[in-house]
Amino acid sequence: MGALTDLAGSGVLPSEVTSAAFSVERPKRPEHGDLATNAALAIQKAAKKPPREIATLLAERLGKEPDIRAVEIAGPGFLNLRLAPAIYQRALGDVLAAGPSFGRGPAGLGERVLVEFVSANPTGPLLISHGRGAILGDAVSTLLEAVGHRVTREYYINDFGNQIRLLAASVLAVALGREPPEGGYGKNDYLEDLVAWLQKTHPELIADDKVDELARVCVTRMLDGVPGSKALPGIKKTLASLRIQFDGWYSEESLHRWGRVGAALAELNTRGYLEEREGALFFKSTDEGDDKDRVVKKRDGYYTYFASDIAYHADKINRGYDRLVNVLGADHHGYTARVRGALAALGLPKERFEVVLYQLVNLLRDGKPYKMGKRLGNLVTIEEVVDEIDEAARRKGAGADALRYFYLARRSDTTIDLDIELAKKASMDNPVFYLQYGYARLCSILRRAQEKFGLQVPRHSSALAARLEHPDELAILGRLGRFPGVVAEAAALREPHRILFYLQELSQDFQSYFTRLKKDGDTILPLDAQMAEAGWQEKWDRPKSEARLLWIEAIRTVYAAGLKLAGITALERMHKLEGEAAAAESGEEEAEAS
Repeated sequence: MGALTDLAGSGVLPSEVTSAAFSVERPKRPEHGDLATNAALAIQKAAKKPPREIATLLAERLGKEPDIRAVEIAGPGFLNLRLAPAIYQRALGDVLAAGPSFGRGPAGLGERVLVEFVSANPTGPLLISHGRGAILGDAVSTLLEAVGHRVTREYYINDFGNQIRLLAASVLAVALGREPPEGGYGKNDYLEDLVAWLQKTHPELIADDKVDELARVCVTRMLDGVPGSKALPGIKKTLASLRIQFDGWYSEESLHRWGRVGAALAELNTRGYLEEREGALFFKSTDEGDDKDRVVKKRDGYYTYFASDIAYHADKINRGYDRLVNVLGADHHGYTARVRGALAALGLPKERFEVVLYQLVNLLRDGKPYKMGKRLGNLVTIEEVVDEIDEAARRKGAGADALRYFYLARRSDTTIDLDIELAKKASMDNPVFYLQYGYARLCSILRRAQEKFGLQVPRHSSALAARLEHPDELAILGRLGRFPGVVAEAAALREPHRILFYLQELSQDFQSYFTRLKKDGDTILPLDAQMAEAGWQEKWDRPKSEARLLWIEAIRTVYAAGLKLAGITALERMHKLEGEAAAAESGEEEAEAS
């Protein structure tokens, strides 16, 4: 834009060109330069000149910029720009100055955002299918915090209504040897553990058939777990094992106890949005864009879940939140219009409400569908999968890393295939291993520099940055410089997969660079074979190695920041790879060959 302004100011082009829209983007093919623009074609009408003539004028003006190394005219008038190394070298200083906070915005200056996710009925342990919503919601929350929003993570406890009464009745049936109620829960491991605990701690609730009191105790145990039970560890403990902590746990029952549901419906009735039909009470949601009117009170006098939802979301706004984000399964696709309609009908700002939808998870074992769980028959719990991966990796947290990777590495609107056997492998076939291995490799090189050569990561200087001249080094610096934009875009679009895509590309870029240097004999640090030769110290370009160590520290910093946003462990050391060729690719070998 500066070039256009200068050309317009000098009378070479008319002033109208400065208001024309054009694009500047990165070419898909590196040989086309670092940046490309269609400016000459976009302004030809305003300029009243042929695009190639405009392109020539722009090329001459841009060629005078110190940060632009070359400008090429392509096709009918596209401009391909090649940037000077200094632009990329400055990114090194930006990363190292910011450190772990690189990519993050100023804290606390954005909106107050309430993110509600998981909210599974407290009638059993969390299943592997619940895990995607849990991890997606947590990652979206983390991204929003990273760009400066004040985020509250909230779990909405569905502890009111028929499902909770059926849970209590099912517990009584197991305890007293009765048949389970219609629509209830049959005898299984977690109910047996719950009954055994209740018989020891609350025998009076079972003896007297106190369904309502029993239901409250059962909900608490579903959340907090039964001590010593593997089948019912508790929803809170399960979420903590995935590194998810909620700021608030909001009870649906409290909405009824404090009269908020009745008050919300009374307000809708006053505004003319409720209508009684055949003994049931309907919210006229079609007036607000829904596909059909919704029941809020059934003929039997019981409120529906949607009646609670209306009061709950109104309460969220009344608590002062600027943005309400719900993370829900794809089967809730009509939920947005429904809730927005209710908020609008109550005179509340409906535009504050949004929904992030996610698709199903297919559980596989060796590429084949896997549907059998050890503890719950045909249901597979999060604990079951996490424990199996932890055991295979011999590391607590490996299972959480695997689930977080597989659940975040794809767009939320695509179905996921989670292959347990693949997630357990210590090989490059396992994408989680590959991602963490990329970080461990960087740490390995820095560690070897210290242990074998006494080299610490030096202080940043423009002189050292200027030693980074290899095309791959400059390209990776360019990628590091784009990280804040990737974070901002991922947060704005509620798309955490963009962070993992970025890390995968960064890891691949470094792997290609590392392989190329090794082939050319231009290694980051001297190899053992080189050190065996007499006079190797005189041949070693130590300042160049120091510059590259500084560069690797910048990559490591951004890599760690990306892993933290995804909630995946940044491992500094990793076990050797599986297979016969492991020795040739292991982290230990790399420490020797870096």
